[in-house]
Amino acid sequence: MNLGVVLRNLRDNRDTFRDAVRVPNPHVLLSLLGPAVRGFLRQAAKGRSSTEIDSTHAVHFDWTYERSRPDLARLHSAAKRSQWDADTALDWSLTVDPADPERELLPEAYLPFADLPGYRKASPAQRVEQKRAYLAWMLSQFLHGEQGALFAAAQLTTAVRWLDGKLYGSTQVMDEGRHVEVFHRYLKGKLEKRYEIDDNLYVIIDALMSDSRWDVKFLGMQIMIEGLALGAFSMIRRQTREPLLQELLRYVITDEARHVHFGVLALEECYTDDLREAELRDRQDWAFEMALLLRNRFLIHEFYEEHYAHAMTRAAWDHHLLASPVMRQFRQTMFTRIVPNLKRIRLIPARLRPHYEDLGLLAYEDLPAAPELTSADLLQG
Repeated sequence: MNLGVVLRNLRDNRDTFRDAVRVPNPHVLLSLLGPAVRGFLRQAAKGRSSTEIDSTHAVHFDWTYERSRPDLARLHSAAKRSQWDADTALDWSLTVDPADPERELLPEAYLPFADLPGYRKASPAQRVEQKRAYLAWMLSQFLHGEQGALFAAAQLTTAVRWLDGKLYGSTQVMDEGRHVEVFHRYLKGKLEKRYEIDDNLYVIIDALMSDSRWDVKFLGMQIMIEGLALGAFSMIRRQTREPLLQELLRYVITDEARHVHFGVLALEECYTDDLREAELRDRQDWAFEMALLLRNRFLIHEFYEEHYAHAMTRAAWDHHLLASPVMRQFRQTMFTRIVPNLKRIRLIPARLRPHYEDLGLLAYEDLPAAPELTSADLLQG
């Protein structure tokens, strides 16, 4: 990659790098430096069909086979009972017509760009196309995130310390593979459009896959990414009137609820009893950096390049989306699944509370944490 492209990417992501040093923890910043260079500057996942990430972690064999975690054993049993087949559980014969007002993909009030001149002046057909493209962008990022979750779940199964956790982890690998299957099938067969991975999401996945610490993989995937997915899936399911997507998300949400529960059960004891104070501080700062990246994940730059780059600068687009009431509500809804769990596992200390407050996230800290959330609760919002 030439120097000009690197400098342009550095300019485009200057706000992200400025945010990263809000909490100047050298250990955390160093651990994220490689993923940030690969994702933001080199854009290692853009314009290519595959990307390789070096991954090293300890594989933990348990030769005692002791079933010592009844909470995880119960979760494993629930996961076995809840397995579903995408071929038979969903009616793929349903037609998805983005122009059908009776089965609207997303209401206009839910579009963060609906108040821009480029949308208001567009023809009805152009508006339908933008709505289809926006949903395709959202589901594309879910697809890429599910592929990351598939690989991370496989790593977690080898790294977790308890046999009950390994057995449950094996069901999550199956879940994530099924999620990759259904999102890809919907994008390819129904929306007929797929976007490349967002840079922020790539950096998160790169950081998880390349980190050797088993608990950080749990923290990033089970608590942060899966927690965000729960909020996002629930909100989209409430908004869409397209029946196949509603049913697809209903099944996926039920799986994701178990995954977040798994993360809380695995980390609560570890972060209470097993880590030194300096190690816990690193996890607290790392979680905050992930929260920033997750917030920036939904700036929809790939959609912007296709539909609005000719009409406004990227900086103006970012400002519009960050100020948009629709996206503010969307981000807040997503973080309602993350913040209570971060608090429960001791990752929002007093020194970081002002930073979370600046992001508007502390309003959700006293909502129920994962073990009190059922799939029925999630489907209701």
